[in-house]
Amino acid sequence: MSALAAVIGGVVAVSGAGHPTAASVTTDAAAEPISGVHVLAAPVAPLKTPAAAAPSSKATRPPSSSPTPSRPPRPVTGLSQAQMNNAAVIVRVAQDRGLPRRAMLVAMMTGLQESSLRNLANPTVPASLDRPNEGSSANFDSLGIFQQRPSQGWGTVAQLMDPHYAADAFYQRLLKVTDWETKSLGDAAQAVQRSGVPDAYDKHEERATQIVAALV
Repeated sequence: MSALAAVIGGVVAVSGAGHPTAASVTTDAAAEPISGVHVLAAPVAPLKTPAAAAPSSKATRPPSSSPTPSRPPRPVTGLSQAQMNNAAVIVRVAQDRGLPRRAMLVAMMTGLQESSLRNLANPTVPASLDRPNEGSSANFDSLGIFQQRPSQGWGTVAQLMDPHYAADAFYQRLLKVTDWETKSLGDAAQAVQRSGVPDAYDKHEERATQIVAALV
């Protein structure tokens, strides 16, 4: 044969005469090259190793560590949702600390007296106005649910405007009162707050009991 051309899987083989011919040729990967024929070979892509099958998501997915979001607590009559949310924080922080219901009542009575369970900013502390709040009250540099003062070492403005921090700070000081568990609830609150109106907390005991009962 004076001319030879073969089309092999996208590769054109041309004879020395330079005349390609269309021919169906069967080859295998181990075939020897044909003598005297110039082969223009296209790059061959490397073989891909089959990817391992993805494991079943049902069999391998670990249980979610994130708790299912709960609905906001239903407000006790007379409280707004914001007030009830703050009350829930007071209870939850006590639970996280492993504190008894009595501690919750002392803190709840304090929050009711100091701010009506509102997270209050203070115009005399301008930075507090930039934090989430439910109103304001100008009483020295007092801030938040418990009207804690930065100047008295309770924390920074940002911390005291965080209800979770404020509640934790309250409990921390309550636990430093050695006989808080044997004091009356109002006296225990006063031992922490040192208010100019020491008897003001007692009047909130019934309301505080109702709120805690709705949350625990």
